[in-house]
Amino acid sequence: MPEEILRKKLATHFEKCGVAFTAKNVNDFTPSKDQYRSAHTFQRQEKLKLNSLFVQKKLEKLEGYFANGDEVIPENIDVGIELVIGGKLSSDLFRLVTLNWSIPVSEGYGRRLRFLVWDRSNNKIIGIFALGDAVFNIRSRDDYLGWNAIDRKARLVNIMDAYVLGAIPPYSNLLCGKVIASLIKSKEVSAAFREKYKDSVGVISKSKKDPHLSAVTVTSALGRSSIYNRVKLDGDLIFKKIGMTLGWGHFHVSGEIFSLISDYLRSVGDLSVTSYEYGGGPNWKIRIIKRALWHLGLEDTLMKHGFQREVYVCEIARNCREFLTGKESIPDFSHLKSVSEIAKMAKTRWIIPRAVRNPEFKDYKKTNFISTLTD
Repeated sequence: MPEEILRKKLATHFEKCGVAFTAKNVNDFTPSKDQYRSAHTFQRQEKLKLNSLFVQKKLEKLEGYFANGDEVIPENIDVGIELVIGGKLSSDLFRLVTLNWSIPVSEGYGRRLRFLVWDRSNNKIIGIFALGDAVFNIRSRDDYLGWNAIDRKARLVNIMDAYVLGAIPPYSNLLCGKVIASLIKSKEVSAAFREKYKDSVGVISKSKKDPHLSAVTVTSALGRSSIYNRVKLDGDLIFKKIGMTLGWGHFHVSGEIFSLISDYLRSVGDLSVTSYEYGGGPNWKIRIIKRALWHLGLEDTLMKHGFQREVYVCEIARNCREFLTGKESIPDFSHLKSVSEIAKMAKTRWIIPRAVRNPEFKDYKKTNFISTLTD
C-alpha cells in the first residue's frame, strides 16, 4: 500500500476512535465513559464478526444460563465460582459472556486462570473474572511495592493481572461487580493458582518456579472505576488505587489497521514484523506499530491515545510487600476468607440494599443481552 494512502487511513481511523492524529492536544483530553466505549467500537465489531459462527452455533444451547430479572431473588443469591476448563461448557459460557463487554476482552497470554461466577440458587451466570500474567512494566505497581529491577525480575511470577472482571445484567444492577472483585481475595482463588502453577517452569528463563499468588493488579476499563473504588468488606479495603496509566498503547489500532501496517512493513523489507516470539507479550505489537510510524515519518506520540485508566492492587498475602521485596520468605494467607464467607458479607453490604433502592432490575430481559451479540 502506498505510504500516503496508509497515512490517510491512519488519520481517518484515529479520528473515528476519538484520538487526535497529531496527538498534540492529547494532554488536555478528559474522555467520558461513552468516549471510552466509542473508541473501542472497531475492536468490538471485529471481535463479534470473528465470533459470529460461534454465537450462531452455541447461543441456543447456552442462553438458558442467563437470567431474566424476575428469576433473581436477591435474598436467595448463592454465589459460587467455577474454574473454566478449555473445550468444556464452562469455556463456551466464558467466551460468550466476554463478547458482551463493550471493551473487547483479550484472549490473555502466558498463564491464565478463568472463572465463572454462578448464582447456585437458580443456576444462572452472575459474571466472570480472569487472571493472566502481569504486565512487566507498570511504574505505579513497582513504586507501590518498593521494587527495583532485580525484585521485579525475581518475583513478578507471584503477581497476576485481572484482565477481565465484571457482572452481567441483571446481576450487574445489584452491584455484583463489586462482589466478583471481592472474590479475587478468596481461599479458593489462591488455592487454584497454587495448584496449577506450583511446579511451573518459566517459558523464558527455563527455570523452575515456586509461585504464590501474593497480589493481583487491575486497571479500570472506563477511566474512573465504579467497581474497584471503595470495595471494602469487614473493614478490609480489598482494592487500593495506586496510580493511573499514562494513556499510551495500541488499543486504538484495530486488527484491520494492524494488518495493513504489518503488510506495509513487509513491503519495505522491515523484518521486525516476523520477529515475534512467545514471551514478547503485548510489547511486540507496540514495537511493530512504532516501526511503521517511523517509516511513515510520523511521531510515535500517536501511541499516546490519552485514555487513561486507574490502576489498583489487591494484596492477597497479608505480608504482600514484605514477601515481594524479599524481606520475608513465606507469604501469609492465614487471613483469607472462603467464597461463601465473602459472598455472605457482600450480599448484606451491596446486593440486598441495592435491590431495595433499585427494584427495576426485576424488569430486565435477557433478550437484551442476546441482542448485543446478534444485532
